[in-house]
This record gives sequence, C-alpha cells and structure tokens, in this order.
Amino acid sequence: MLKKWGIGITASTVILALTACGNGNEEGTGGAEDTEEASFTIGATQILEHPSLDAAYKGFQDALEDAGINADYSFQSAQGDPNNTSTIATNFVSDGVDLIFANSTPSAISALQATQDIPIVFTSVTDPVEAGLVAALDEPGELITGVRDLHPEAISDTIAFIEENFPDSTIGLVYNAGESNSVVQIDAIKGEVEGTSLSTTERTVATSADVQSAATALADDADLIYLVTDNTVISALESIVGIANDRDLPLIASDPESLDSGAFAAFGVDFHTLGYQAGEMAVEILSEDKSPSELPVQSPAEINLVINREAAEAQGIEWKDEWEDAASTYESN
Repeated sequence: MLKKWGIGITASTVILALTACGNGNEEGTGGAEDTEEASFTIGATQILEHPSLDAAYKGFQDALEDAGINADYSFQSAQGDPNNTSTIATNFVSDGVDLIFANSTPSAISALQATQDIPIVFTSVTDPVEAGLVAALDEPGELITGVRDLHPEAISDTIAFIEENFPDSTIGLVYNAGESNSVVQIDAIKGEVEGTSLSTTERTVATSADVQSAATALADDADLIYLVTDNTVISALESIVGIANDRDLPLIASDPESLDSGAFAAFGVDFHTLGYQAGEMAVEILSEDKSPSELPVQSPAEINLVINREAAEAQGIEWKDEWEDAASTYESN
C-alpha cells in the first residue's frame, strides 16, 4: 500500500540567536524531582544552517521539552567555517553552559577540545570513532556521546537501488575532502560499487561557493549524482538540483530532507529523529545525573526509501510502478 511522507522543513526551524525553548516543568507535570525547579543553559553549535542540521536541532529541543526540561539555548552557527567552531566552543566554556549540543563533526571535535568538564551530546556525525570523538561506539568518553547519522545499511541499500534501476551508470560524487564524515562515506561508496556494473567519478570542494562549478564539471562525466551528508555541499543543494534538472541527471541524496529542495530519492534517516534521540540522551545526563560514558553512541533506528515524483519528472526519470510499493512518496508542503 502506498505510503505518504510529507517533509516540512522551513526557515522557521533556523534559530539565529539566543532562544528560550521549553516552558519549564510545572509542578505535577512529571520529570525528575530535582529538575522541576531547575533551569539549564545549553550551548547549541552547528557548522552551518541547512535543513538537515536545522531539523536535528529542532528534534533535540523537542525531546527536552517533551521531558519537561526547562532549558535556555545559546545557539551559534559557524557559518560554514570550521575555524569558528573553536571560538564558539571556547565561548560556551567561558559562559559555563550546563551541556553542549554539537550538531556536526567539526562542532563536536571543537567542543571536546575546549572543555574538561562540560558534557557534550553530538549528532549529525557519521563516524565518531574515525573522527576521534570516542574510542568505540560502546565506549564513549567521559564527556561525550551522541547519535551518528549513518545507518549501517544506508550506503549499501542506495548502491543496490542504483544498480537495479540505473545499471552501468557512472555515479558522480561531490564533497568537501576536509570533512572527515564525507571521506568516510565516499570510501564506503567506492567499496560498495566494487563488483557491480557501476563506477564513480568525483569532484572536491572547499567552500559552498565552489559547489556549483564542481557540480557542473561533474555533470559532464556522470550519469547520476549521489550526495553524501556533506555540510558544505548540502548548503548549496539548490544549485546542484538546478544542474541535475537541466542535464536530466537523477539526483540521489542521503537524507530525506534534501527531497524538499528537489532531490529525486533518498535511502536515509530523518534528521529530526536523530536530534530527538540525542535530546533523550541529554535528558538522562541533565535529569538523571548520568555520565556520557554510561550512554553508548546510538545509530539511527531505521532508514526509509523516499522518492520525489515531481523531481523524477524534472530529471527525466521514467517512473516505475514498483516504486509505489517499495518507497514512500515525498509530498511537498
């Protein structure tokens, strides 16, 4: 039976200044007894603002509000500059925040380097072990834990989908080689492609300003484009969508939020859910006095194939009836 999944990521999810979220826990409404009158200050940092990260931040806030946690948020975006993440983290330490929510790999790394006593919960991190954040997924550090954004089967399922529906294709990959999470995904894609009829070609970028020219060059050599969860690239997603539509190139993403901007399909996770999972971990730290070391790093609970019918038409993709049963259909709000 056909399922429907509407994704509503709007500018209202982007919070650009100090924000108070959650109205507190009134007496008798639940929550830990020692937090009914307590108020926590949370430093929220992310590498930049784009729909996926913004959805994760909103999910984090929703989890704390649902748990009755009274929290004031100090939100800071690094505006795409990794150097700014260190300044943001240092400021949070100076301000004495109670917890840091690090929404991206660069943000988490800088937070961990900046503090020796403030707990950190991350998400939107692909491989926290490779990034040096934790020793192992089940052995987080004394100060840091969180939720990774890569489901163990996401890349293999995506390559299988491409092999089945677009055999003998050259997959175009564009990413920032300075983002460790992106390099991990690119290496995994290349490994999954081995032994199939598929091949890959790639271009790298350093800033979001490089994305359009890199994607234009990539379109000359690729039959479709597969986007990993690269913060630099996703921040310029609209330009890639325009190229994909002009060149009739299927655009496959790693997160369903990208369908809102015009990607064709995504075998990915819901970033609001990732943020909510991270928020639940923060609740345990704030209200139950748990140490991050007691909370193993989590992975996404599930992945879903979502297909944007309008984008398929715009990218010259012939619709297949079997997709009706195999995928959820994206609906624009």
